[in-house]
Amino acid sequence: MIPPHGGHLVERILTPEEKKEILERESSFPSLILNDDLLSDVENLATGVYSPLEGFLGKEDFLLVLNQMRLSNDLPWTIPIILDVSEEEAAKLKEGDEIILKNEAGQSIALFHLREKYRYDKEDLAKKVYQTTDPAHPGVAKIKDMGPVLLAGPVDLISFRPTPFDNYRLTPKETRFLFRQKGWRTIVGFQTRNTPHIGHEYVQKTALTFVDGIFINPVIGRKKKGDFRDEVILAAYEELIRYYYLKERAVMAILPMEMRYAGPREAIHHAIIRKNFGCTHIIIGRDHAGVGNYYPPYAAQDIFEEFPDLGIVPLFFKTFYYCRRCQAVVNEKICPHPKTEHIDFSGTKIREMLLKGEVPPPELMRPEVARVIMSFENPFND
Repeated sequence: MIPPHGGHLVERILTPEEKKEILERESSFPSLILNDDLLSDVENLATGVYSPLEGFLGKEDFLLVLNQMRLSNDLPWTIPIILDVSEEEAAKLKEGDEIILKNEAGQSIALFHLREKYRYDKEDLAKKVYQTTDPAHPGVAKIKDMGPVLLAGPVDLISFRPTPFDNYRLTPKETRFLFRQKGWRTIVGFQTRNTPHIGHEYVQKTALTFVDGIFINPVIGRKKKGDFRDEVILAAYEELIRYYYLKERAVMAILPMEMRYAGPREAIHHAIIRKNFGCTHIIIGRDHAGVGNYYPPYAAQDIFEEFPDLGIVPLFFKTFYYCRRCQAVVNEKICPHPKTEHIDFSGTKIREMLLKGEVPPPELMRPEVARVIMSFENPFND
């Protein structure tokens, strides 16, 4: 099986005995309350999703990721995994402290070993990661609200946060075991933040033709207004897999993580994550992880040329559409018919139809999937 990024799968989960010992002394530790986005990063660090990282980045690695898209050991890494705090919170903590990280309900999630505190330039962070400082970009808007101090150091997971989607949770250790049990040697990962339309099914099954199995891995976490709600995405994919996929060839599990909408940098990040889950290939489509018009349509594909040592094979899909004459989903290489015969897979158009209570035509979306989406009173983020 493909090795994880850096050659070693990180696992920093406390044993029951270690957890008991920490919780018995819990009141003696300082604590921080983190939001769900940061706690998703904590869980991903501890379970190896972000291998080889074992904790939040120190200043040296932070600057290298921003400026060179690599860690200090020269491994590709494009998205800084950082923990921000306010001036007041930072002042109460010193390097060497062990800190309990809690969710907003007060549950202890992890033990954080503080190794370093440092300041950073918000504008530089936005410009490097998102290629813009426009506050209309959701990632830039988030940076504006971040605290001015970053904390660095490894984390040890005490317990997972309870979520409505725990049945869909698999760690990289578990997916690798599952893929081996299935006898899969080649696996293609599919990153998604949307419900599936016929175009998504086309790229998934085209890729699946050349590998042993597909790993459908929806991002579950903070998304922008107008994106589909998490429960809608999962229900829609359950329906698609039930009726249109061979059970022995498809696995779906969630990726608890916020969407950053960082375009090309996030495409590399997504590839590294799927490599850690055990995927040998990843599907990269048009405007992968993009938002608005901040990135050229194929920037997320072009960036892979800068990382020949990434260790996972990207499968690029450019323009594809439904052709009335061909009566099939096609692309520019195989369809000889004019654009008047083409139906584009417009997510905006599909959303508008669903909002009006209209079932998209079967050329755009499976009727079973459309019915599931329409069964929700409001399938979109407010």
